[in-house]
Amino acid sequence: MPTSPVQVTINGELIETSALRSILEAVIDSGQPLIDAVGCMGQGVCGSCRVLIRRAGEREVSTALACETRVEQGLQISFLDHLPMNRHHTYNLHDWDDTWNISERIAATFPEASHCRHCGGCDRACPKGLEVQKGVNLAAVGDLSASQVFDECIMCNLCTIACPEHISPNHLGLYIRRMSASIGFRPADLMQRLSQINRGVMNVDPNVTLE
Repeated sequence: MPTSPVQVTINGELIETSALRSILEAVIDSGQPLIDAVGCMGQGVCGSCRVLIRRAGEREVSTALACETRVEQGLQISFLDHLPMNRHHTYNLHDWDDTWNISERIAATFPEASHCRHCGGCDRACPKGLEVQKGVNLAAVGDLSASQVFDECIMCNLCTIACPEHISPNHLGLYIRRMSASIGFRPADLMQRLSQINRGVMNVDPNVTLE
């Protein structure tokens, strides 16, 4: 069904596109080269296409994924560059042979996790709607159920950008998920994803050219 075109601003450039298109599709339609801020091409699993958006008539700026967010009239969009962590966390997967000192190991590797201010900034920043703050607080006390909170994390780093204590919640979540998998059963969704990768199952638009 045909729809009226809408005008949006992407990285300062005004473009016209269909209201049925996602932000990522609008970028492709505009002819802008896809050289960064893109990965899974619309599957919503890589976190590369993180953007800041402001809707027409609103002052608030929010975070989103370009591949999952539909354009609308007057939408302002800015793609975010990759931001490295403020601190690198080093650990050895083979050291996790028991569960008696989990809280001590977490505190030694991510000491900043206990500094959470409970401001909720990470929750508001998460484009997947995860309870990030809850996961951080559980991890800080050695509760491995935090791994379930981060099961759908796509490592977009938006929670890290939002955190005033530089906690890097997504990397803390990855650490907890790895620890949980190392000393227990592997998550079913992880095993399914690995199987898809091994079988070469990937939905990629063959008409998109990376320049």
